[in-house]
Amino acid sequence: MSTPGGPAMERPIYLDYHASTPCDPRVVEAMLPYFTEKCANPSSITHRAGYEVSLTITEARAKVADLIGARQSEIVFTSGATEANNLAILGLLSKQRDQRRKVVTTPIEHKSVLGPLAHAGQKGFDVVYLPVDTTGAVSIEAAEEIIDNETVLVSIQAANNEIGTIQPVAEIAAIAHERGALVHCDAAQAVGKIPVDVEAWDVDFLSLSGHKLYGPKGVGALYVRGGRRTSPLVPQMFGGGQEDGLRPGTLNVPGIVGLGEACQIAKELMHDEAVRIAQLRDYFEEKLIRELPWIRRNGNLARRLSGNSSLTFPGIDAEALMAHTSFIAWSTGSACSSGALEPSHVLLAIGLDRTEAYQTLRVGIGRFTTQEEIDIAANAIVQAVHRIRKLTTAELP
Repeated sequence: MSTPGGPAMERPIYLDYHASTPCDPRVVEAMLPYFTEKCANPSSITHRAGYEVSLTITEARAKVADLIGARQSEIVFTSGATEANNLAILGLLSKQRDQRRKVVTTPIEHKSVLGPLAHAGQKGFDVVYLPVDTTGAVSIEAAEEIIDNETVLVSIQAANNEIGTIQPVAEIAAIAHERGALVHCDAAQAVGKIPVDVEAWDVDFLSLSGHKLYGPKGVGALYVRGGRRTSPLVPQMFGGGQEDGLRPGTLNVPGIVGLGEACQIAKELMHDEAVRIAQLRDYFEEKLIRELPWIRRNGNLARRLSGNSSLTFPGIDAEALMAHTSFIAWSTGSACSSGALEPSHVLLAIGLDRTEAYQTLRVGIGRFTTQEEIDIAANAIVQAVHRIRKLTTAELP
């Protein structure tokens, strides 16, 4: 028996691991006691229950730091990468008055970076965008020219959430520091998937999110070089002084425990997992291209996240294709822009026109994806494309 959106399935097939990442069962198990048994406030260390939970927070902080090559004192817990990005960007720029007023970024950043930078632009900062090529890669030559002695901050993502392209963060950081600028890296998509080393990359701030590495939603962290107490950041919220005043508010203990566990698991599995996922991704793409040789892949195919695939289906509306494969969880563009009328800003920045952007879907293959699921999904996509082309009498490209 089948449905209009494909064969009947007991559960959806997730090909959207960039946004719909499931929580690892081991992470859930580690979190459970902190919902019902160990529920003391870690700021209340005058009694044993609170002190013991505070030690758990310290352990989780160490696990996060270990994954990215930082020191424990350099980790600030947040509600996710969006808050971490805002804290890093607006927290730094809040100190700038009559000093440097130039901020450099790229046009393909996540909206949680572009949003606070747009706000900074309204406050008088000069926001300049490094050009990217058709694969989404930043030009080092352009960075040499654009980042200058007036630049206060360079914010560049480690890897793109739509097309998977991995950026040369260390090279750009070297240019920025040579000019006296600080560097922020949104590494939400990269942490746990590729090796991330804040010392080797030489970044001053780095954001990460729990649910991007099979941890819980609603928790993340900001790396601050040198530690929270010597931070150049101005807090963006005020309250009880938690996280040395940089991020006040009662800590999300279960979430932080889950984030720490997810980071520890990621460090153990990362290499082998990346190889296996890349093989599944390549297998998926090869199956589709064999049947639909006219589809196009976007991004830097030699330097992208292992599970990422951005596919343009010429002549096929992406929303229609999703409707014909509704048991598959995949997406058009960024998940944070779902339902928006405008096409993906990332796809437009790498040279696709609006029509092509509306014909593009993003796939994210992850830890729990199986080859059987890939086979089912690929076959359903091919069948759906043929149905749509027959219905719309679309011409072959």
